[in-house]
Amino acid sequence: MNLNQLTIPVAELERSVAFYQKLGLQLIVLSRPHYARFACADGSTTFSLHLAEGLINSGCWIYFEIENLDQKVHELQKQGFDFEELPNDKPWLWREARLKDTDGHQLILYYAGQNRLNPPWRIKE
Repeated sequence: MNLNQLTIPVAELERSVAFYQKLGLQLIVLSRPHYARFACADGSTTFSLHLAEGLINSGCWIYFEIENLDQKVHELQKQGFDFEELPNDKPWLWREARLKDTDGHQLILYYAGQNRLNPPWRIKE
């Protein structure tokens, strides 16, 4: 099994599309007024938005892995992105920065390298 796509609800499609394009995702489908899909720069996973009435933030945290995390965060700050947490090393051996999108969804930009799939505490098969 492979994770193909993640879809999140948004209150204003156009505003959210602009946010994620500015973040660096490539828009590949735009079905106004209800849906948009992006390709992630690395790999084959896609990320999509759907217009939702009565939007309730689900509490879902969305992680985007970026090898040159510190540099990317610096570039995004220059573009006006407001980070809640700047890049820092976590006890789970990932480096993370945090911000919210236009609908309040928690985004974590991170780099984990080998530790994403193979942390020292990984369960042995």
